[in-house]
Amino acid sequence: MHVLIADKFEAFGIDSLKSFGFRVTYDPKLNESTLGAALASSAADVMVVRGTKVPAAALESAPRLGLIVRAGAGFNTIDVATASRLGIYVSNCPGKNAVAVAELTIGLILAIDRRIVDNVVDLRNGVWNKKEYSNARGLKDRFLGLIGFGQIGQEVARRARSFDMKVAAWSRSLTRELADRQGVVWCANPEEVAARCDILSIHLAAAPETRGLVGPGVIQRLAPGSYVINTARGDVMDYAALAAAVAERGLRVGLDVYAQEPAEGTGEFKDAIVRAGGVVYGTHHIGASTDQAQTAIAEETVRIIRTYGETGDVPNCVNLCRRSPAKRLLVVRHLNKPGVLAHVLGEIGRAGINVEEMENLIFANAQAACARIRLDDAPAPEVMQRVRSGCEHILSLSLVDLPA
Repeated sequence: MHVLIADKFEAFGIDSLKSFGFRVTYDPKLNESTLGAALASSAADVMVVRGTKVPAAALESAPRLGLIVRAGAGFNTIDVATASRLGIYVSNCPGKNAVAVAELTIGLILAIDRRIVDNVVDLRNGVWNKKEYSNARGLKDRFLGLIGFGQIGQEVARRARSFDMKVAAWSRSLTRELADRQGVVWCANPEEVAARCDILSIHLAAAPETRGLVGPGVIQRLAPGSYVINTARGDVMDYAALAAAVAERGLRVGLDVYAQEPAEGTGEFKDAIVRAGGVVYGTHHIGASTDQAQTAIAEETVRIIRTYGETGDVPNCVNLCRRSPAKRLLVVRHLNKPGVLAHVLGEIGRAGINVEEMENLIFANAQAACARIRLDDAPAPEVMQRVRSGCEHILSLSLVDLPA
């Protein structure tokens, strides 16, 4: 199996893949425009990316490609819809960078509270201004509001409590019961988080439903002088509304992600938010970029590829159908003989019924098996009769209605 690594990747991860018998091509200079040709010429079965964009055209030029692994958490740079249409698995490495991003989040909070960057700039320019920089607020007993409470949000909350901060949170999956167990205040919506907190930190995944979610309605609920941290994705927040709030109400901001980022690792940066005035600090989208995080991500990437190569299963797959459209379950107990499933599927196909999912489980000693076939419609009685009578190796048939 051939693995194309189209981004920077840990050397030990490449060595691990080779040790498990995979053929590896490492080309970290590939980009959106050159990826398609590389996939076509390499005939890769698996591709690994980090920041490299994977457009539809590249996927359509890769007939052998069966799996894309995003060596990180977010997968918004991959055309997942096209991958799904072409039957290509997309997997990621969730949570492996959670600690790194949480550490940067806390670092940005401390930096804007104590204005560390401005301190350093003045010192380097030969300016001593202890009077100005002695006006810090401190974090103890402040309310930290989290929009998004997945693994990163939970790691941030854990670290915030070590500073004696209080934590309020909202996410689509957060319930009152889970919030109680995590020791955070449950909020019904992002607006409530903003109204309650002194410091707002964003930890949303990039998705159509989160684009612009932190907009004027949320930002306007923040009290004057509040802090805002975004180490998630640039497109989940309305940066124009944020810049206006910086100018009008003195918000302090710490950012690691932006709406307009250079495509390469270096380049000219023009996002207007850095010219909003006030205390706006930023880092270079480095939230996951610690040695510890990259090691954990490389290990998980290798695990995913090895599992796929050895079993066909894909850990952390993000583009499987969440709920099967199947309406009926056909259960076929049969002797473990050649041709049984071909007969069953042939009769089902001739009846115009689609197989949505199926599995065939083998019993001990491999003498018998049980096929569980999920169908988009119920076979008529005469079809069931043809299935049953047309193969002497079938032991029994049953049809089960699946829940709507």
